[in-house]
Amino acid sequence: MANVEHGGRAGDGFGDTFGDTDESAGAGLRSARIALWVIAALLAVRQTVAVLGTPEADRLTALETWVGPDGVLHVKGSLYDSTRFTGTPFGGLVLKPLTRAAEQALGWGWTFGTLLLVVALGVLAARALPGPVSRRTSLLAAPVAISLLMLSLPVRNTLHLGQTSVLPVLLVLLGCFRVRDQRAAGALIGVAAALQPTVLLFAALLWWTGRRRAAAFTGGAFAACTALAWAAMPHDSATYWVHHMAGAGLGGAADGPANQSLHGALLRLGPSGPPEIALFLVLGAGVAVLGLRRAVRYARDGQLLLAVAVTGCVAVAVSPTAWQHQLLWVLLAVVGRVGRRASDRLMWPVAVVLVMSLSAGTLLPDMGVLLPLRDDLVLLAALAAATVVPFLPRSSPYYGRPVPTEYAPAVPARFRRVPLLPFPGRVLTRPNLLLELLLIRVTYAAYSQVRLAATGGSNSAGRKTAEHHGHQVLSVERFLHLDIEHWANHAVVRVGWLRNFFDYYYESFHFVMPLAVLAVLYWRRPVDHRWARTSLGFTTLLALLGFWLYPLAPPRLMPGLGMIDTVHGVQDFAKPDYGTLTHLTNQYAAMPSLHFGWALWCGVVVAVLAPRWWMKALGLLHPLFTLSAIISTGNHWVLDAVGGAAVVAAGLGLSYLLQGPRARTVPGAAVAEAQQSPSPPPHSPPSAPEAKAAPGRP
Repeated sequence: MANVEHGGRAGDGFGDTFGDTDESAGAGLRSARIALWVIAALLAVRQTVAVLGTPEADRLTALETWVGPDGVLHVKGSLYDSTRFTGTPFGGLVLKPLTRAAEQALGWGWTFGTLLLVVALGVLAARALPGPVSRRTSLLAAPVAISLLMLSLPVRNTLHLGQTSVLPVLLVLLGCFRVRDQRAAGALIGVAAALQPTVLLFAALLWWTGRRRAAAFTGGAFAACTALAWAAMPHDSATYWVHHMAGAGLGGAADGPANQSLHGALLRLGPSGPPEIALFLVLGAGVAVLGLRRAVRYARDGQLLLAVAVTGCVAVAVSPTAWQHQLLWVLLAVVGRVGRRASDRLMWPVAVVLVMSLSAGTLLPDMGVLLPLRDDLVLLAALAAATVVPFLPRSSPYYGRPVPTEYAPAVPARFRRVPLLPFPGRVLTRPNLLLELLLIRVTYAAYSQVRLAATGGSNSAGRKTAEHHGHQVLSVERFLHLDIEHWANHAVVRVGWLRNFFDYYYESFHFVMPLAVLAVLYWRRPVDHRWARTSLGFTTLLALLGFWLYPLAPPRLMPGLGMIDTVHGVQDFAKPDYGTLTHLTNQYAAMPSLHFGWALWCGVVVAVLAPRWWMKALGLLHPLFTLSAIISTGNHWVLDAVGGAAVVAAGLGLSYLLQGPRARTVPGAAVAEAQQSPSPPPHSPPSAPEAKAAPGRP
């Protein structure tokens, strides 16, 4: 595969070598490389501590199931009697000698051995990056690749369970990129296929890219390993290959969300029996044909690592069962380049990293209509990489030189050292919409988790402290004559329509209005959208700090105050976790009030950017109505609103200090023209003055 057209030798296909650079640039790169390796080492230590710090009964459970004192490899009889062992008979044959090792030493050795395999895999993947990638870039990419692997769910799952799923991927990469002899390369991939049968698809990739001897040896090595296991364990081999159809039905339930294959997805959607099997075979064949054709095309284009990743994604989709620890192939697809604009290049890699590193519940909300997507999120990523994602070929003029990002003219700041961060300037063009939505969802999920963790993970854990802080706030308000919560609550309750209005306003506009403001700015004012989004992010971050440092019970959850909870209903103060929503989220995150903070942020943004005075006035009505709603419904103290205003002011101030003043307003037509303007001829090198100019500056 390394000798196909445009490919060059895998180890040398880096394009530029170390060029003549000044000493400061070299020192900066060395510092960056050291910092990245330190991060990778810290993540490795963190994963090791997480595994070895887990109680013995809960760690390396798969390894214990196989080679422990009562493991299936010790039992006389079939490996598959209990369906706990999901590997191939050859895998069982390889693991059997480990049953003689001491259990404690085996656990430590297995964990550190897996870490070494992950490091080797990251280095190998970094060195296999396609050109134009300089050797210096590949050296920087190695610790980044290792860090991403350490953060990924498949590697974390492998370390926790004691699985072998890193080994097939490493064997395939060694056979494709590092071993020149086709017979040895094919033998390595064949052994990987004997451990994970769908890896046999790589024989087709080798055959169609001109390495037919390697393809033949792949099939031969697979057949030899399988025959060896069949001779040693004929009953188990017949059970695995014939009765269970290459492992189908082993391990967990095939229709469970852990099985991220087409077979599992079809079972979750409802079909079963022969119709489901027939549909799975048809769809699997279509995915295999389309995916392998794309892989061959990318291999011939010189993107060998991408070709391997696409083939691995096909293997995930068409496998009868693809458990979480076997999904590492999808992460390799991060190397593909998608999008013509420089601002779009982050969309695909960020999406892949998030899908492979975070739980599905973090990426998609718990809504009935989204449950099918959430259950099959990794499978959808694999199918997308294998069949539909438009990865750019190296012949594309945008592959090495995407359409550059346009920047607005810098606005002079009133202070000499502002902005504190050396950003090139405010971006004129819109951010990628899919990436924007994905980051908003992940940010909100993290916000929800931190908010709940602020009281120790449950409301009962922080109830006493929160109520004590509530009495403190009430005392301060009485001293300042601001304790109007009880009066406002009972006054509104007496007026039915007013109570219904504030209840509806409290429940409905908290999220709708900030999202609406961001959406309008995204479409009409992209420059201001980025400014507003950044200030909102700082505001929310500071509010989370307040929730963590000062858990506070709202008036409706303070016993003895006589408050009427108009939104959530009657509270039972005799229960540790009382109320309608106390089991869902942290009810003691009242200081500062983000209900009022986000509303005030909306009002400020509208007041600053709206072109008409009446629009500004309407924008300022929203924080006024929100303030009335949070006080009259008993959900916040008056001082909570003061805290919300403080974090908004601090968020806007941080945005100013770090990024400088807001850019001057650019008409929508000019922005659209900037977005649609053609890029300079990609193959013509920049002139000397352009090359020396500050990047991104107009």
